[in-house]
Amino acid sequence: MAYSTLSSEHEAFRKVVRSFAQAEIAPHVAQWDRDHHFPVDLVATMGELGLFGLTAPEEYGGSGGDFTSLCIAIEELGRVDQSIGITLEAAVGLGINPILTYGTDAQKERWLPDLVAGRALAGFGLTEPGAGSDAGATATKADLVDGEWVIDGAKQFITNSGSDITSLVTVTARTGLRDGGRPEISTIVVPAGTPGFVAEPAYDKLGWHISDTHPLTFTGCRVPEENLLGVRGRGYAQFLATLDDGRIAIAALAVGCIEACLDLAREYALDRQTFGGPIGRKQGVAFQIADLAVAARAARALTYEAAAMKDAGVGGQELKQAASIAKLYATEQAVTATRIATQVFGGYGFMEEYPVARFYRDAKILEIGEGTSEVQRMLIARGLGLPVE
Repeated sequence: MAYSTLSSEHEAFRKVVRSFAQAEIAPHVAQWDRDHHFPVDLVATMGELGLFGLTAPEEYGGSGGDFTSLCIAIEELGRVDQSIGITLEAAVGLGINPILTYGTDAQKERWLPDLVAGRALAGFGLTEPGAGSDAGATATKADLVDGEWVIDGAKQFITNSGSDITSLVTVTARTGLRDGGRPEISTIVVPAGTPGFVAEPAYDKLGWHISDTHPLTFTGCRVPEENLLGVRGRGYAQFLATLDDGRIAIAALAVGCIEACLDLAREYALDRQTFGGPIGRKQGVAFQIADLAVAARAARALTYEAAAMKDAGVGGQELKQAASIAKLYATEQAVTATRIATQVFGGYGFMEEYPVARFYRDAKILEIGEGTSEVQRMLIARGLGLPVE
């Protein structure tokens, strides 16, 4: 089934976000990266531009737009800096969307206006030291005692979870056992500042230096029973649906990375002079940059086909397959693109003063977050009817 290409309205929106990124992010991003600085003021400005509310209804301050617009915004921010792109992706996909999709009216009214406006951020606590791709191995537990959930456990690698404007983290936890002894997984909203909930010191990461990422601990952390998000015992299904959308959004972030590498390598190949001419006249360089152009176009096509399917209401296995294919291809090509761009720059590519070094550091996590490349291949194979374990 064929899906339409981007509309003129989408392309006009792309120009707005690209202009914003060049004016508000590009001049500062190198320093922010060196300082591992999370720019709260920039988040507020992004909120004023409406980026956090792209897919939220107008009643909560959003624009009621489509998922494709969100992917465009993530791509264009990621084209300037991957950390800023993932900040938006996680804020909407992992912070806003679970509450918007599964929350009660009271939960939506309490949390969404500030999240949509960029006055606050939310995290999604899924990954644990012993439960990443195997979310069924979740060890964090929540016991219902006298009308309160008492939460004990730990989460790791949680984005937007410990910033000065983080207002809540949604966590998955065991809330009982099903027939046959399988764990019942539910999702619970934990407001920032709740006693027993601690965002530990931020990680010292290889890349994404500007992104806010923390391990979390919960020790006798009590929240009201009504903080349950969605139906009890449906947390596993909720996070699977959340990840389907997130994989398309991560693919969009990867497209931004490939596009940045293509732009940087092309410009450098035209400017850098050796043996009496630009290095771009050498086939060894020119052909590699040509490969980047192919990767960018293919990754973009896969990503926006999946986004169009999401907007068209396609769900189930068809969307899962498209999301995994887009995520797998785009992220692996992004890692390759940073290697090629760094090689084109030669020794300069190894210097932090050049953006290709930052993109090189930032790219690897794309193959890991929202499901590793191995998990995507497993899901794609299963979608083809193969009984892979």
